[in-house]
Amino acid sequence: MNRLRARLLAPAAALAFLTVVAPLAIICLYSFMSRGAYGGVGQPFTSENYTRLLDPLYGAILWRSFWVAAVSTLICLALGFPLALFIARSGEKKNLYLSLVILPFWTSFLIRTYAWMFLLRDTGLINTALLSAGIIREPLPMLYNNGAVILGLVYGFLPFMVLPLYAILERLDPSLMEAAADLGARPRETLFRVILPLCAPGIRAGAILVFVPCLGTYLTSDLLGGSKTILIGNLVQNQFTSARDWPFGAAASLALMAAATLLLFAARRSGEELL
Repeated sequence: MNRLRARLLAPAAALAFLTVVAPLAIICLYSFMSRGAYGGVGQPFTSENYTRLLDPLYGAILWRSFWVAAVSTLICLALGFPLALFIARSGEKKNLYLSLVILPFWTSFLIRTYAWMFLLRDTGLINTALLSAGIIREPLPMLYNNGAVILGLVYGFLPFMVLPLYAILERLDPSLMEAAADLGARPRETLFRVILPLCAPGIRAGAILVFVPCLGTYLTSDLLGGSKTILIGNLVQNQFTSARDWPFGAAASLALMAAATLLLFAARRSGEELL
């Protein structure tokens, strides 16, 4: 049985090694090398790429990345929980509403981001409508700022918060809420003392599914934030393309991966303590 299990797992293990372990090992090696004269990597080996990350400039970029990701996750939670609760209590229309939640995935994420650019720019639909209605006298600066980036991230990753919460709420026993009401609990107390604690695994799963992609995003911040909102993902992408400083880009990507891993580990430990 052990031999059969090993043979069945061998193709998946080989694929994981070629697509995950080997590229990660190359990135680790690059992070300790020096930038070549014309780009690429070269010798000598050095740890300077990691010490550069301690520069206040890069520290501010990393802090901005965590701040944007955290705010986007909280907004997704605030919007996703009521939506998931509504869908879980929709009876026969559950499948319809779930289809509407995942409907944006049928369109390319890039196209959807460009659509937000057309809506938010100075000559976009929103500013044009407000100017035509006489509500404003000049276009509102809705594009190329942190707010536009957060809006794009919330729009793009909201379904990743709704689906785990729905999976928990759909299995929630209604008799628990009835028992809380019989014991004198008001709807607000039932929400915070019964429903939310029982939904903790779904909240934790949704927060991880939203926070980690938001932390490493570069497409949304590049298109909706422009040069005014540079996140760690944009820094890594710029080092591998425009700056051609592969060693520093590798070090920055590994630092981002380490930070995300620590957060996942902390979330897992906190979940085990709650259980």
